[in-house]
Amino acid sequence: MPVTLRELLAQKRVLLADGATGTNLFNMGLVSGDAPELWNEDHPDRIEKLHQGFVDAGSDIILTNTFGCNRHRLKLHNAQHRARELSCKAAQIARKVADASGRDIVVAGSVGPTGELFEPLGAMTMDEAVASFAEQMEGLMEGGAVVAWIETMSAREEIEAATQAARQVGIDYVFTASFDTAGRTMMGLTPRDVLEIGTAMDPAPVAVGANCGVGATDLLYSVLDMAGKEAPVALVAKANCGVPRVSGDKVIYTGTPELMGRYAQLAIDEGATIIGGCCGTANEHLAAMREAIDERLAETEKRPLPTHEEIVAATGELVNKITPQGGGDAGAARRGRRSRSRG
Repeated sequence: MPVTLRELLAQKRVLLADGATGTNLFNMGLVSGDAPELWNEDHPDRIEKLHQGFVDAGSDIILTNTFGCNRHRLKLHNAQHRARELSCKAAQIARKVADASGRDIVVAGSVGPTGELFEPLGAMTMDEAVASFAEQMEGLMEGGAVVAWIETMSAREEIEAATQAARQVGIDYVFTASFDTAGRTMMGLTPRDVLEIGTAMDPAPVAVGANCGVGATDLLYSVLDMAGKEAPVALVAKANCGVPRVSGDKVIYTGTPELMGRYAQLAIDEGATIIGGCCGTANEHLAAMREAIDERLAETEKRPLPTHEEIVAATGELVNKITPQGGGDAGAARRGRRSRSRG
């Protein structure tokens, strides 16, 4: 039987998740405006190569190529009727790589936002959202995913819809939010809000955390804010590879393997037990993170929560400037600051 995320967390103190899907696929030939999910059928060899690179770099968790594989996003490509089918194909590709690895690898089904606004701001109803997420998750389960990896969320309603769908279809779930707007999600949630949403659920998620955003430093502050509440669930840190910068028609991420290694160690010090990379994170970054994680785990004494000065010295200045408040309450320090849009 494939290993579950709960089982692997029980076996290891810290798990390394994978890196970027979209930015790596662009490097393989994906064109802006195309649906990455259609590559599960059109170019399965490239998706397999993506997963294999992550596994070779030391990842314990690989996410399926299904971030936008729901009927609402796929309708932009006239493929809304293929959500379940394409999700199944994606999970099968990841499952093939995991099963051939010779070690325990968790196949997690990536579930991103629908791209729609919920009532009363938009037309999306809770029932419609749950049905859409359930359809995608059923396909992921059919293909061999063992956990729904709900990521880059910003709205409470969408988190609740996706997690309700996971409970409905009977799959373990994780959810992470992107705190890219002055320390909050685009829809105003703080890290502590997201943690409290997760801890109130029954059954609870396997893990809760942060992904994407504006850089490793800012994400570390978000996770630190969750850690300050002594989180009763596992914490996830999946930061972008440094800070995104626009150069012509390309987005370049400034993070080096060395920076991502330092970020991984600080995430461990904050209490994160699942650590990975988001946009811009390639195999060389993951290999450095694997080495850094193993190095930190070999230490005999647990380190205290990192200070503001230690985080900035290791990974650079915050993009969303704040005044440190102490007590690990990074979110409180950011409240009231001017919002900024995602880079």
